[in-house]
This record gives sequence, structure tokens and C-alpha cells, in this order.
Amino acid sequence: MLIKFWGVRGSTPTPQQENLRYGGNTSCVEVRVGKETYIFDCGTGFRALGQQLERESNGHAVDAHVFVSHFHWDHIQGIPFFGPLYDKAESRFSFHSSSRTRGLKRVMEEQMAAPYFPVNMNEMKAQRNFYDVDQGRVQFGDVTVETLWLNHPQGCLGFRLETKDGVFVYATDNEPGDPQFDKNVRKLAAGADVLVYDAQYLPEEYEARKRGWGHSHWREAVNVVMESGAKELVLYHHDPDHNDECIDKVVKEASNYYPKVRAAAEGMEIKL
Repeated sequence: MLIKFWGVRGSTPTPQQENLRYGGNTSCVEVRVGKETYIFDCGTGFRALGQQLERESNGHAVDAHVFVSHFHWDHIQGIPFFGPLYDKAESRFSFHSSSRTRGLKRVMEEQMAAPYFPVNMNEMKAQRNFYDVDQGRVQFGDVTVETLWLNHPQGCLGFRLETKDGVFVYATDNEPGDPQFDKNVRKLAAGADVLVYDAQYLPEEYEARKRGWGHSHWREAVNVVMESGAKELVLYHHDPDHNDECIDKVVKEASNYYPKVRAAAEGMEIKL
């Protein structure tokens, strides 16, 4: 299993000099399991991932499973700029998301409709299949994906990817404090090799003015990893106002409580 981070920022892209080490693109993580590609969220990092997939394919079709946690802008902004969707009719993309609020196909159509975008979905040549997922487990050959709801306005799904090589958990956009959702995120993370978890705010920011906004902080991330028995914590969904220096300080503080912790950075790879 190879995990690669293409977008790590929350809320809005931040292409600024002081953010270059960790990156300014919004949420997108790729997981390779053998020859299969699993993609989690389609923020602006989705564009660069598409370019990489096109280079690797060398003119051949591209296949992938794409899991979308929810439809807030920072998780879907990259879809209209994902090159492989336009290139080849033989390419296949299976999109997995909840239709609790509305379906992803409709969201994509609306996102690309006038006056918001100059090109509509009819320009996309690739095969696009849309699957409605809720809480539960789905099998993809030797890979199992488990989904549970997290605590976020309009809802957000967390994902657990189980393979023979290891377990990867993607749990972004989650606010602590609700007993059921707190239980859900710890169940997802139980014994995982890598836990990618929302750490958008500093604890003091959260307490002062961010309650109810649907996000977590590094101190709660440490609580989750320690209470779930996950092995490695990757802090994710960095706040737009947190520059590289701020994130460095967060990692240093979190490391005082849990030794195996790092912050997600664009281009970072983890191999299991």
C-alpha cells in the first residue's frame, strides 16, 4: 500500500510562500493497493493527481475508485480540472459518496453549470459511475472499505481501507464532543496503521470561537490515536491561516503526547 498526499489544506486553497513546505491545495489523498487506485476527496489537489495519472498511463485508460466524504467546496473543487475525466472513453471512474443531501452527479453538474463554469459535464469522455454509500462495509476484491458518519455540518463520511498490507483511515472534517460521533471515529481508527485526522484548529482557537464549525484540533487528534490504538497519526486539513511555522509548532507539541505523529504535506508518501 502506498499513500500519497496531493492536497492537505482545509476550507480554501492557500498558494502562499509561507505555506510551501506543507502545501496550499485542498483535500485529496491517493492510496495505491497493487494495481488499484483509491482516491479520497477531490479538492484542488485532485488536479495534480490527474496530471500524474495521465503521465503514468502513457496514453492508456485510467481506472480509479473515488470516495467523496462530503460536498463542501474544499472537497470537490478539483473535479472540473481533473484531466483524465476528459481524455478517454475507455477510462473508468467509480465515485462513492452519500446522497443524503443530494447525489454527487447532480453536485458535479451544478458545479459546472453556467454561470459558475464555462464547460459542462458533457465534455467528459470517461465512464463515470456513481454509487450511493452510507454506513457499512463494501468489498473491492481483497480490499474492504468501511464507512461511518462523522460530526460535521451537512454530514461527512469517514473511511477505513483494510488490505493485507495494512489499514488506512481517512477521517477529516470531524468535530469532537458528540458521544456517537466520537465513538464512530474511534471505531474507524481502531488498530489502523495510519490515521489521517482533522486538526484544523489550535485547541485555543477551537475553544474561543470555532465550536460548532465542524472541525477538530491536534489535542483531540492525539486523544483519538491513543484511545483507538492506531499506530501513526497524520494531522490533516490544515487551517488557511496556519503557515508552515505554525504547523511545525503543532507537530512539536503533539509529539510531546504521542511519538509517531506528523503533519500531512503535499507530495508526502507513506508505504505500508
